[in-house]
Amino acid sequence: MEKFNYEPNGYNRKEVNQFISDVIDQTSSIVKKYTEQKEVIKNQERQISKLEDELAHYQQIENSLRDRIITAENTADQIKYLAQKDSDIIVQDAKNSASKIVNDALLKAQKIDNETEMAYKNLSIFKKKLKIIAEEQLALVEEIEEIEVL
Repeated sequence: MEKFNYEPNGYNRKEVNQFISDVIDQTSSIVKKYTEQKEVIKNQERQISKLEDELAHYQQIENSLRDRIITAENTADQIKYLAQKDSDIIVQDAKNSASKIVNDALLKAQKIDNETEMAYKNLSIFKKKLKIIAEEQLALVEEIEEIEVL
């Protein structure tokens, strides 16, 4: 605290005026700093508000993207499931078709075997009949020779 010298009419006016001038300067300086800081604080608050708005916007975008990713993953899982089902159906159809083709081929092979066996039997019968006819013809020729010789 400032101490002032006494004069006949009170304190030294020059010292008091100097003190008051110093207090005014200091107070002006403090008010100026306060006003500057108040403006800086207002700018910072505006910037904070703007950044909070941007943060909220980006959080909204993030949530939207997360939802879309989850939807895409669910869709991908469903597509995989359906593709697997379709694959199983195609494989089963292919197995059924292959089984039918094999069965048809076996039936045809059996039919061909039966026809071949029948052909061999017919050939055998034909050979026997032809042999009998040939033997009858030979017997006839021998008979004719006997008739001529006599």
